[in-house]
Parts: sequence; structure tokens; C-alpha cells
Amino acid sequence: MEALITMPLVLPPTVIGFYLLLAFSPANFLGEWLANFGIKFVFTFEGLVLASILYSFPFMVQPIQSGLSNLPPSLTEASFVLGKSKWITLTKVQLPNIKPSLLTGIVLAFAHTIGEFGVVLMIGGSIPGKTKVASIAIYDEVETLDYTMANTYSIILFLVTFFILVIVYLVNGGYLNRMWK
Repeated sequence: MEALITMPLVLPPTVIGFYLLLAFSPANFLGEWLANFGIKFVFTFEGLVLASILYSFPFMVQPIQSGLSNLPPSLTEASFVLGKSKWITLTKVQLPNIKPSLLTGIVLAFAHTIGEFGVVLMIGGSIPGKTKVASIAIYDEVETLDYTMANTYSIILFLVTFFILVIVYLVNGGYLNRMWK
């Protein structure tokens, strides 16, 4: 299971995108079955979201897995001794105690998704106003030799990513908690 979850970390994004495109294509079983329910993932915003989740999932799983494995077993054992279910133990005991890991995982997955190109292009195409994302917009501007616009888009993504990481480090380092007290 761990190998399957980790695959998107090492597999080229275009390979993942290609297989998602095939899987969700109306010409294949899964895509045809989904189409019966009015669900379409190829060249849609919903398809971009799903592909991004699948591709970025390992970036979220790794920090959360690390956070959970670093929790003292006594927390979980105490919850079970008090008669709490596995679900309650997870949601009320374990997850609240790994907030920095959760935040790191969410931010890593989000930041990874912002810059994604291969999966997004394969499953979503580059339909202006529908499935065109920032990384593809930068590529398109470079392709047309409009380096000024490519630079503008790149600076915006750089700043967004930088500020997200600063916030993560401030929250995980406890600076914001100390500042608000």
C-alpha cells in the first residue's frame, strides 16, 4: 500500500496524467460508467481537482504519517481505555495533537499542486477560463516569447508560495501562538 501511495512522488507526472486520461475517458469502462451518472473528469475543472488530489496525495500523507508515528502510544491507549472508538480516537485525540504535521501536509500538497504541469495538462488540457492553470499560463507565455507576462505570473506564484511557507513556519514554530498570548 505504501508503494502505491508513494508512486506519484517518483512517477513522471505525464505518465500519471496519461493513465488518468485513459481511465476517465468515455471510451473506457470507468469513464463510460461515470458518464452514465453525468460525471465527466476529462477536460473539466472537476477532473483537474481529482487529478491534483491523486498526484499530490503523497505530499500530504508523508508528514501526517510522520506526525502520527511520533505520537506517544499512551495517548491512543488512554483513549481506548476510556472506551473511545478508533474514529473518535483519531479525530479527537490523534489529529489535534499533530496539527503542525497536518498543516505541513496540506501546504506541501497545495504548493505542489500550484506548480503541477504534466498531470494538469493531460487530464484538463488548457481550456482558457475552464482548465487553464498558472503553470500552463507561464508555459504558454514563454512559448509565445512574452517573458514579461511569464515573469509576472512566476513572481505571483513565487510570492504566494513564499508567504504560505512563512505562515507554516510561523505556525509550526509556535511564533504566532506566542504572539497572540
